[in-house]
Amino acid sequence: MPQIRLYQDWLARERGLRFDSYDALWQWSVTELDAFWQSIWDCYGVHSPTPPGPALARERMPGARWFPGARLNYAQQVLRHVEPAHAAGMPAIVSHDEQSLNQGQRSQALGWPELQGQVAALALHLQAQGVGKGDRVVACLPNIPEAMVAFLAVASIGAIWSICAPDMGAAAVLDRFRQIEPKVLIACDGVVHAGRALDRRATVEALCAALPSLTHLILLPRLGLPPFDVRDGIAVQDWARTVMADAARVAAFRPLALPFDHPLWVVYSSGTTGLPKPIVHGHGGVMLMALAFTLHTDIGCSYAPNSWGERFHWYSSTGWIMWNCQLAGLLTGTTVCLFDGSPGGVKSQGVSGSPDRPDWTTLWRFAADTGVSFFGAGAAFYANGMKAQVDLAACGDLTRLRALGATGSPLAEDVQRWTSAQMRGVNPRSGGAPALDGDIWWCNLSGGTDVAGAFIAGCRELPQVPGEMQCRVLGCAVEAWDELGRSVVGEVGELVCTRPLPSMPIGFWNDPKNARYLASYFDVYPSRDGKPAVWRHGDWLRIVPHPESGSSACVIYGRSDATLNRHGLRMGTSELYSAIEALPEVLDSLVVDLEYLGRESHMPLFVVLRPGVELDETLRQRINGAIKAALSPRFVPDAVLQVPDIPRTLSGKKQELPIKKLLLGQALDKVLNLDAMANPASLDWFVDFARRHAAAANR
Repeated sequence: MPQIRLYQDWLARERGLRFDSYDALWQWSVTELDAFWQSIWDCYGVHSPTPPGPALARERMPGARWFPGARLNYAQQVLRHVEPAHAAGMPAIVSHDEQSLNQGQRSQALGWPELQGQVAALALHLQAQGVGKGDRVVACLPNIPEAMVAFLAVASIGAIWSICAPDMGAAAVLDRFRQIEPKVLIACDGVVHAGRALDRRATVEALCAALPSLTHLILLPRLGLPPFDVRDGIAVQDWARTVMADAARVAAFRPLALPFDHPLWVVYSSGTTGLPKPIVHGHGGVMLMALAFTLHTDIGCSYAPNSWGERFHWYSSTGWIMWNCQLAGLLTGTTVCLFDGSPGGVKSQGVSGSPDRPDWTTLWRFAADTGVSFFGAGAAFYANGMKAQVDLAACGDLTRLRALGATGSPLAEDVQRWTSAQMRGVNPRSGGAPALDGDIWWCNLSGGTDVAGAFIAGCRELPQVPGEMQCRVLGCAVEAWDELGRSVVGEVGELVCTRPLPSMPIGFWNDPKNARYLASYFDVYPSRDGKPAVWRHGDWLRIVPHPESGSSACVIYGRSDATLNRHGLRMGTSELYSAIEALPEVLDSLVVDLEYLGRESHMPLFVVLRPGVELDETLRQRINGAIKAALSPRFVPDAVLQVPDIPRTLSGKKQELPIKKLLLGQALDKVLNLDAMANPASLDWFVDFARRHAAAANR
C-alpha cells in the first residue's frame, strides 16, 4: 500500500481526519501547520526524552520556532532501525563503484550492526581528539559508505558536518570551508571517475595549509598512493584505525540528545555575487522534512522477514543536496544503494588513439546488480540515455524497479515518454519474474539545497502527465506569484513559499543580523505593512489544475535568477568569473545558464579578450582548464564565445539575468532599460546572437 495511503489511514484512525482529494489534504497541511507537523512527529514515532512543546510555537519567517523543549538526534533516528532491519535481513547500505561494476564484481553490503559499530567508533575517536558540540568536521569524499558513516558519527556527538565533492578544485572548496573554520578534515587520496584515476593529494595538502583551524586529518586511501606531508600541528590518522574501538565502549555509545534546532550541517548554495552561502540546517527540521517527504517518494520499510525490502538509489555527488536526501533513506530503515563514479561510465573504442565514449548503461546495470526499487538521477542523465538510445532490456534484471525520480533541471516530456517506453520492454535476466507492465511511476522533484528538500514532488495515487510534477509537497505552502505579488494559477510566476517549513535554514554561518539570509530569500517580498515576509526561491513555476483528479500539478521553467545550475549542482557566477578572469588574456566575462522546459540546458560563456588576442582552441582549453581546476568539470561551458563588450548597469553590475532572458526569447525592450546601462551599444552583438541562437534551436 502506498505510504501516503498508510498516512491518510493513520490520520483517519488517530485524528478522525478524512480528505476526499489530494488538494484537500494539501490545503489542510498548509493551513493547519501545527497539526500537520505534529502528525508527522507522531506517525513516524519521533522520540524525545523531554516533553516537546507545540509543533509550531512561533510562526515567523524567518525565525519560526518548532517543538521547543524537544531533544533528539538525526543519528539516533537512523540507528533505531538496527535491530528490526537486521532481523529482517536487510542491509543498511549497498555500494558499488565504476571499476568493480565494469570488472563484473559484486556490490558490497554494510549491515546495520556494522553501520552502528563504525559510527560509534568514529564518534569516540573524534571525541578523543577534542571534538565536541558545535565544532565543525568537514569532508572531501566521494559517494561511498564511509561518507555516510562519517556524517552520522559527527551528528551523533553534536558536531556540525560539511562536505564537498572531491572533484571540486581547492579554491572552490576553500571558499566554502574557510567560512566555517573546521577542526577536522576527512579526505581521500584520490578517486576514479570516467575510467581515470584522479590524484587528490595536492588538494588535501592545500586545504591543510590554508585552514589554520584544522588540528586533525583522517585520510581514506582510495588509490593506495604514497603518503604526503601536511603542515605542523595536524595529526594524521588512517581511516581504518578510526573505525576500530573497544567493543564494550562501542556497545555503550549513544548519540547525544540535542535541541530541535541544534545545527546538523552546513551546505552551500551560491548566489550570483560573493562567497557561497553557508546554509545551516538543524537536526529536527531536516529530520521532519525528510520523514514527510517519504510520503511523496513512497519509500518505507515493512521489516517483513526474508523480504527483499526497499532499495533506494539517487545518483549524486557528495556536493549536491541529493546526497543528503539519499542519506535520509536510512531514517526509515530503507536500504540505500550508493554508486561511486561517472553516471555515464566509459566505453573504450578499442582503437589506439581513439577517445573513449560514455556508457549510459552504467547506472542501469548498477540498479540491476543491486536490486534497486527506486531509481533517481538528474534530468540530464535520462536525456543522455535517450540520445544514446540505451536498451534497458540489455542492462540486466530491472523487474524490482518500481519508481523513477528526476530533479536538478526540468525533465523534458519526450525524455520521460521515451524512458517509460523503455521500461515497458524490460525483460528479466532470468525466468520467473514478470516483465514490467504499463508506465512506470515517475516521482519528479523540485526543491533545493536551501530547504534540504523539495517543494514539488510526486504522489503515488495521482495520475501522471509527462512534463509535469504531480503535486505540491505536503506542508509546503507553495504558490506562483506574478510581478505584483498576486497568486496565479495556469500562468508562469515566481515560486514562493508563504508559510514556514521546519527545514528552512536556522541561518547562514557568521551572518550578522541575518543580512545575507534575508537578502537571499526575502528581499523581493519582505515583511511590510503588517504583512509577513514570503520566501522567494528563484524558480519559475506554473500551477496546473487537474479538477478531475482533485489535484494541481506543477511545471518548473528553470531558474528565475542568474545562478548556474549544472546537473543539479548550483554555483555562483562570481566563482566562475574569479577563475577565468585571473587569466591574463581575459579582461571581462559573462556566463548564463539557459535552462528551460523541454530544452537541454545550454551554458555559453562570453569573454572579452585583451587587444590583439584571438580566441583559438588553445585559449579555449586554458579557460576550460581554469574552470575545472577552480570549480569542477561540471561547470565547463558548452561554448566559449568572444564578444566586444559585456553589458553592464550604470553601477557596473553585469547584466546576467537580462541577457539570459534575451537568449531565452524575450524581447529586448521587455528585459532591459537602456537608460540604466553604462554601455548600451554592447547589446548589438547579443541581440544578433540571440536571433541566430533561436534560429538554430528551431531547425
